Amino acid sequence: MTYDKKSAKMLRTKIIINILAIFIMSIFSLNTSSPGKSCIVDHIEDLQTPDPISNRLRDLGFVSGETVKVIAFGPFGANPIAVQVGSTRFALRRNEAARVIIRADS
Repeated sequence: MTYDKKSAKMLRTKIIINILAIFIMSIFSLNTSSPGKSCIVDHIEDLQTPDPISNRLRDLGFVSGETVKVIAFGPFGANPIAVQVGSTRFALRRNEAARVIIRADS
């Protein structure tokens, strides 16, 4: 009986780890997205309190649930990053785009 309980506990632990891995892998920052791919804004990460850049991103429409798309990167993958929220396009620096946490569009 002890062996069965131990096996069941190990199986539950493996399942939980797999679920967490899937969840973690599906959330990433906007600056790591591929051009042309549509994603959903999960949240804006504040790097300090208060964070004026994060607040400005929210004011521009980067809010939870909004669709965002990377249009293009600067030369050699550098700054700026052209992104589209709704019908509006913005040029963001990489460090600004890193504050926008996105998830895959399902």
